[in-house]
Amino acid sequence: MKKMTEAGSLLEKAVSGRRLSLEEGVRIYRECDLLQLGRTADLIRRRIHPRKIVTFIIDRNINYTNVCVSKCKFCAFCREEDHPGAYVISKDVLYEKIEETLEAGGTAVMIQGGMHPGLGLDFFLDMLRSIKERYDIHIHSFSPPEVAHMAGLSGLPTGEVIKRLREAGLDSIPGGGAEILVDRVRRLVSPHKVSWQQWMEVMLEAHRQGMSTTATMMFGHVESVEERILHMIRVRDAQDQTGGFSAFIPWSFQPGNTSLGGRASTGVEYLKTLAVSRILLDNVKNIQASWVTQGAKLAQVALSFGANDFGSTMLEENVVRAAGVTYRVPLDEIIRSIRDAGFRPAQRTTLYKVVREF
Repeated sequence: MKKMTEAGSLLEKAVSGRRLSLEEGVRIYRECDLLQLGRTADLIRRRIHPRKIVTFIIDRNINYTNVCVSKCKFCAFCREEDHPGAYVISKDVLYEKIEETLEAGGTAVMIQGGMHPGLGLDFFLDMLRSIKERYDIHIHSFSPPEVAHMAGLSGLPTGEVIKRLREAGLDSIPGGGAEILVDRVRRLVSPHKVSWQQWMEVMLEAHRQGMSTTATMMFGHVESVEERILHMIRVRDAQDQTGGFSAFIPWSFQPGNTSLGGRASTGVEYLKTLAVSRILLDNVKNIQASWVTQGAKLAQVALSFGANDFGSTMLEENVVRAAGVTYRVPLDEIIRSIRDAGFRPAQRTTLYKVVREF
């Protein structure tokens, strides 16, 4: 009982606006029950977002290739370059996907892919320029591992690569490839990918150049609770430096069809992790629910556990689907889910500007 009282006092501390430490974050995760964490996260959410609005974006994920040298153990999407199912997207297909997005009321595309050994920086600069010449759309693309891969192939510093991508039309950078920002974990699940420091340096450099980015966390595989919380603290520390993260998006590892295997996180584990992220990340304004991995019903519950954003309509999604998870949530169901949870739905842009309320 004493432990619960002491941990409860940490929740009161967070509600009052005082910051919790790494050790305190671990403690509330371990010692507080689900409803305690949910109530606390909801109170903090209401303070940061006093209007009862939950946002979402209409956009599309476009994977320009499934060829990747990283071979992460949690990925069921990537292929070898000589695999019969390997591909690099053609411009005609890319343009068709963008036009479908715009016709559906979309405002952005998130273009990502594997780290293809044969696609140099010029390929991406040409892609960006050709899109911007044809379409008025926000390009939220190329995760830090992809940017680092471009830098490695080109021999240019990361800052110069980001500068050239920006000049060609890149508007913001998604938080993919973060997994868990602890190198012990990364060596086990993605040994050929960038270190956590390299991931963060891409983000900090993008922020220094005036770009907004998001931060993600894929949890529920080989990390400890302490490492999961440390990930959040490292995002918070970076945000203190630059303020460039527009949102934090925790999502649970999907083991289907992967070499890593294991079990999927429970709904309780997802909600606890989401709530603790809202409690700890006092300097990141937006926390996004993940219906892609959890489904609409649990994402709806997440709106009372600290989330203020329902994510994307995702007119297309291939990576999580490759792991055997095929949740689809049409626009009208997103709107209905938000309303039924007691909130007002609002479409937003990538940079969280409200386009229209429903």
